[in-house]
Amino acid sequence: MKRYFAVITVILMLASVLAACGGNSNNSNNASDPSPSPSKSSDTSSGNTSKEKVTINLWSFTEEIPNMTTKYLATHPDANVEFKTTIIATTDGAYQPALDQALAGGGKDAPDIYAAEAAFVLKYTQGDASDFAANYSDLGLDNTMVQDAGIAQYSVDIGSKDGQLKGLAYQATGGAFIYRRSIAKDVFGSDDPATVKAAVGPGWDKFFDAAAKLKAKGYGIVSGDGDIWHAIENSSDKGWIVNGKLHIDPKREQFLDLSKKLKDNGYHNDTQDWQEAWFADMSGTGAQPVFGFFGPAWLINYVMNGNVKDTNGDWAVTEPPTGFFWGGTWLIANKDVTKNDAKKAAVADFIKWVTLDTSETGLQYYWANGTMKDGEQGTKDTVSSAVVMSKSNGEIALLGGQNMFDVFVPANAGASGKNLTQFDETINSLWRGQVREYTAGSKSRDQAIADFKQQVKDQLEIDSE
Repeated sequence: MKRYFAVITVILMLASVLAACGGNSNNSNNASDPSPSPSKSSDTSSGNTSKEKVTINLWSFTEEIPNMTTKYLATHPDANVEFKTTIIATTDGAYQPALDQALAGGGKDAPDIYAAEAAFVLKYTQGDASDFAANYSDLGLDNTMVQDAGIAQYSVDIGSKDGQLKGLAYQATGGAFIYRRSIAKDVFGSDDPATVKAAVGPGWDKFFDAAAKLKAKGYGIVSGDGDIWHAIENSSDKGWIVNGKLHIDPKREQFLDLSKKLKDNGYHNDTQDWQEAWFADMSGTGAQPVFGFFGPAWLINYVMNGNVKDTNGDWAVTEPPTGFFWGGTWLIANKDVTKNDAKKAAVADFIKWVTLDTSETGLQYYWANGTMKDGEQGTKDTVSSAVVMSKSNGEIALLGGQNMFDVFVPANAGASGKNLTQFDETINSLWRGQVREYTAGSKSRDQAIADFKQQVKDQLEIDSE
């Protein structure tokens, strides 16, 4: 904590010096700029103009939440509020330093609402920066609302500190196994989700039994080891840090062995996620046809869609061998908004509309049914409220018309949010790098673990158990 605030203090001093030198800049999204200007601002407003509008400073790393404000204002004509949005991409790590500085600086330009994604949300809900966050209960958003909306427990756990809810996601990111129907029929005799669920799980032993059957017919079960990592990572019993020291959960250590088994037996194409070969496997044009991917609905909607090409409609989802989640964005309010009744009410109403409103005019209903824009059928997505998904239509063409909500609602319930730390983004990258070196034969298993521990020590000053 001391280290965190020391860094913030240095940044603020630097900002003051630049200001004194007339260093005002209009450049946006510049990680080297200690006072980044908004990359995109909007002063959209509506409703009663008889009193001063409340300005909500909204910080995000994509346009997703800022775009929601347009729908909010359209559906809340009496809202006497305007949104001033600041968007800074997470590319090159620019978002967090800028957000940290803005929160520490405070004042009228400080973020009133800010977004945090799964990779670093714990820093803002439970970690070094959690003291800036308001308790949802202080905004009038209580646990009864959370329960009535059927919010996935993992989302609540991640957003809570000492029993106080500080952030909620609007999107559910529980993971499923996404598989090719035609390959399922060829190998397992049916493309029915129940049949495939029983073929690939539960547990990794059944998954590898299925991998052997697929290989016998010339198919890989997944594209690369990254496809099983998120399922392993988020199904582990403990996170990377236990009692202040690096802890390697047995399930995460098992990733070494499972990854090597995949590679040694040719059960995957040895791709790395987010690279061309990985995308090629979605369209069936990789080294060998691949049966499936692990992922939440956003992987289907925003990654596979556009990459599946001729395999569009040949996919389906079923419950995975183990429960997990991957990704998500949490909405957090600055605790300082509670000092102003008008701002507090405005912030609370927007957050409630986004995260807890289960009506057909709430954000989640529009989001789940792809109706954010009037008259247009947009992307249907999974949302954090099981109540909303139960009354929404999750049928999509990429899945051959399957209602994905039938699978993702139980998938969300099976995810755990109790094994994360604020250092996960860095530690995961180090771990996966060492695992790939081991599976490639560049080093022994013991050496990979030893090097991983040393990297964590060197980069984060965290000792191992």
